[in-house]
Amino acid sequence: MERFDAVVIGAGAAGMFCAAMAGQAGRRVLLLDNGKKPGRKILMSGGGRCNFTNLYVEPAAYLSQNRHFCKSALARYTQWDFIDLVGKHGIAWHEKTLGQLFCDDSAQQIVDMLVAECEKGAVVTRLRTEVLEVSRDEQGYTLQLNGETVSADNLVIASGGLSMPGLGASPFGYKIAEQFGLKVLPTRAGLVPFTLHKPLLEQLQTLSGVSVPSVITAEDGTVFRENLLFTHRGLSGPAVLQISSYWQPGEFVTVNLVPDCDLESFLDEQRNAHPNQSLKNTLAMQLPKRLVECLQVLGQVPDVSLKQLNSRDQQVLVDALTNWRVQPNGTEGYRTAEVTLGGVDTDGLSSRTMEARNVPGLYFIGEVMDVTGWLGGYNFQWAWASAWACAQALAEK
Repeated sequence: MERFDAVVIGAGAAGMFCAAMAGQAGRRVLLLDNGKKPGRKILMSGGGRCNFTNLYVEPAAYLSQNRHFCKSALARYTQWDFIDLVGKHGIAWHEKTLGQLFCDDSAQQIVDMLVAECEKGAVVTRLRTEVLEVSRDEQGYTLQLNGETVSADNLVIASGGLSMPGLGASPFGYKIAEQFGLKVLPTRAGLVPFTLHKPLLEQLQTLSGVSVPSVITAEDGTVFRENLLFTHRGLSGPAVLQISSYWQPGEFVTVNLVPDCDLESFLDEQRNAHPNQSLKNTLAMQLPKRLVECLQVLGQVPDVSLKQLNSRDQQVLVDALTNWRVQPNGTEGYRTAEVTLGGVDTDGLSSRTMEARNVPGLYFIGEVMDVTGWLGGYNFQWAWASAWACAQALAEK
């Protein structure tokens, strides 16, 4: 039976990085994954260009029942550390918006970089490998794989969450946590589009593909200012993906569809300058024409000229466009969600090493635990930081 210092389960962002760093620190590491190739979710991310980190990473951008848990790891391995590594591999990158960093060329470059780092650390990688059973005794961990048995002093779970099952996502990590007595918090889809109730969905059907700047607010007061996209299933775009992590079923979200304009003043100015101009054409100066036409069909935009728009109707209109209250029917679920909220309870883990407090040698890193970042590279940075913290702990053993 082959023996390793550490077995890492999951060849995604966190798993590959942890295996590479531990290997380079002199540990004998086995990296396992059930897929045909490593980094499948990395390849899909950022429209195929991998939004690998964010310039403005801070603990406030993460959701967790323990808001302090992520602080130590994020402080010890920062976005600048990862940007430095990307630079060493000659990968060109650019900032898109709000500090989001993407590869100029392709997400494959990040996967290739991680594979190269694993090779540098002499990591043994086995793909298309199912872990059938895990057991632990005084000697460490024994894993029954399809075809062989291996053992290790340490076991690192980097198997991710439930989002994007088409890329091999499974509840494996949660099952291992529960097997060894760790609490797993309820999970749900995060960074995910909203679906709408049928009447509203049918009314907005003509807007599929229309995108507008917006400010969106959840019932808990969380606010994001990003683009909103109308789809044939409901609402998407960065603003909706961000707020979805703070939304609970049954709640409303409030949307300002004209965040860059003081609509009241704008209408007054236009009325003074062009009293005979139609309200529809005036609004089309601030909103996509298709959206204005749809709102007119819905009776939200009266078919009048500016001089015919009385102050009461103007107030109703301004309120409708700046405080649009929407009650989503639900979300598109794990199928399209970028992340999974909830997971392994961080109260059972060390924030410095990611090791289970009551199970020596068992570690959890990345998305499998109850730490979820905003859209825009934050979840990748958590993968790198938690993996690095774990690898340092393995190196010290």
